[in-house]
Amino acid sequence: MIPNPYEETDSWGTLDPMCEKHTQPVNRITRRYPDRVILNVTNLCFSYCRHCQRKRNISCIHDTISESELNNAYLYINEHKEIRDVLITGGDPLTYSDKKLENIIKKIRDIPHVEIIRIGTRAISTMPQRITEEFTNMIKEYAPIYIITQFNHPNEITIDTQRASALLSDNGIILGNQSVLLNGINDNSFILQLLNQMLLKLRIRPYYIFHPKTVSGTHHFYVSINRGIEIVNGLRGNTSGLCVPTYVYNSQGGNGKIVLNKNSLCTKNNRLYVITWENKLIPVNEDYEV
Repeated sequence: MIPNPYEETDSWGTLDPMCEKHTQPVNRITRRYPDRVILNVTNLCFSYCRHCQRKRNISCIHDTISESELNNAYLYINEHKEIRDVLITGGDPLTYSDKKLENIIKKIRDIPHVEIIRIGTRAISTMPQRITEEFTNMIKEYAPIYIITQFNHPNEITIDTQRASALLSDNGIILGNQSVLLNGINDNSFILQLLNQMLLKLRIRPYYIFHPKTVSGTHHFYVSINRGIEIVNGLRGNTSGLCVPTYVYNSQGGNGKIVLNKNSLCTKNNRLYVITWENKLIPVNEDYEV
């Protein structure tokens, strides 16, 4: 969470490695897959992770989605009947009031072909007091609702976290966790094993562990693909399958997630490539031992 002076002098990486700017059919909607979209409603968070893929959007400007942008987003989703899954994210949507967030959820739930609504938030780890009975009673009316959170280290789990996750789970809200592999933070099989075992006790299912993105100013967090595969493989056999998240690489250019293993990598002309779900070859800017 604490800025590092190195961020200001680091020329490694890009501001938008996910190419979100060029995968937006309308403002605030990001689309990389046939049946699901991201709805980005705010740039505000309860805390600002230094490894965030959307660091470019974080500033002193209060940037929340406008009513006209919301209406255009609803219209887009309504017109594309193949969309069955909407992820509401930001920033952090839970920086909104219950009422404001409910207005968005209700409009999306009223679209007949939308089956799943997900909310991406770090509130359970960074501001668990935000998870109140009033909030929980509100969102359970729009089930199925999935809350996807982010814990990267066991030390982020507190008594307040336990209370918040229990309140949600007891009311039928399904919880999943997405970690980011970070050099010097959790690039260790034992730390990840402990984290995921603790999360399962809280009924938070380890879902993804993301290979660190090549965001400008974050080179000091980067872990090689070789090392990442070694770390995640170190979980298997030492703990149950429920504790082993899927290790994924978000390919550059907005080409989507790739499950990282030996079969999803190839070399060509002495360069490493990942193979996307559409069988595209996307270059990776690092050395790799085959």
